[in-house]
Amino acid sequence: MSRVARVTEIVAGSPKSFNDAIKVGFKRACKTLRGITGIRVLEQRISVEDNKIAEYRVRMEIIFVLEA
Repeated sequence: MSRVARVTEIVAGSPKSFNDAIKVGFKRACKTLRGITGIRVLEQRISVEDNKIAEYRVRMEIIFVLEA
């Protein structure tokens, strides 16, 4: 059986950790996309305010199979 996948890029953030930012992004993607087969984290960044970490941010690709 042949399959065709699509990749979409999203950015997600969390004040807790990179791991939590990934979970936040994945949870949100699941509300819109069906057939998710994988995630690739492309980049991690930290937002700083007043010399303190304000937010952990991840840029990631969501891979999902297209429906027939």
